[in-house]
Amino acid sequence: MISSENRSDFSASCSSISEEARAKINLALHVTGQRPDGYHLLDMLVTFTDHGDRLDFMPSPTDEFTLSGRFGETLAGDGGTNLVLKARDLLREAIGPLAFPVRIQLEKNLPVASGIGGGSADAAATLRGLVRLWGTSLPEEALAALALKLGADVPMCLASRPLIARGIGEKIEPVPELPVLAMVLANPLKGVSTPEVFRQLATKNNPALSLPPSRPLAADWLAAIAAARNDLEPPARELVPEIAAISAMLQANGALLTRMSGSGATCFGIFANMAAAEDAAAALHDARPDWYFQATETVSGGA
Repeated sequence: MISSENRSDFSASCSSISEEARAKINLALHVTGQRPDGYHLLDMLVTFTDHGDRLDFMPSPTDEFTLSGRFGETLAGDGGTNLVLKARDLLREAIGPLAFPVRIQLEKNLPVASGIGGGSADAAATLRGLVRLWGTSLPEEALAALALKLGADVPMCLASRPLIARGIGEKIEPVPELPVLAMVLANPLKGVSTPEVFRQLATKNNPALSLPPSRPLAADWLAAIAAARNDLEPPARELVPEIAAISAMLQANGALLTRMSGSGATCFGIFANMAAAEDAAAALHDARPDWYFQATETVSGGA
């Protein structure tokens, strides 16, 4: 470990490192069963958006953690429960003396507990950023195992590219052919309890995700996504009626397809192009300035 006498010199000589924590979008989420330990078995088609949180890392005499961004204050009382800090500590334990103190700045642009993996994406970005800052490397399998300890969504956020995830989320298959999608993320900024959504789920042994073997065109993908579903959306709509309202608003403003992501309450609308998505987001914001609307693009499968 770097001595206290040398830390200030080291900090001055080492530039900061940044990582994007992209929003995770469940284009489809099928609940296919439940394990004896209570974890639900899922089939998910997942992509990630250009829009998300941002984390900056730099050496520091002592560990520091600061928050900014639209939703930063929401996490201000999080203390040691924040997944960023858990990821830092877990990685430090794994790599040992190379893990000098670090200042972490989280710019929180995504709504908290909103079904788009904000906390999981932040944890994954912390793992990626600190591996770079600390100048170390871990085998891919070891890093994925650390990610899974932080939560079932963290391994897919570590990949942060289009994929199919099965099991509790740990069995990941890349989907490089998934195209870029223009979309609007929409959230009424009303909390929905993930455990309660699962408790309200009527059937927990639903048909698995099935995608056509060949999907070369964007239009084919749109049809394939439309034929899938989010099994958590019906119970979430019962708990938070605003989910139905916000989905209807997306449709009324030109969305080709709308669906809830994860356990909610964020919904997404897929649009023909970014200009249409930006126009829709502006109109929706004018109609409900107290809600969250964000036009964005997803990353390409080959990113």
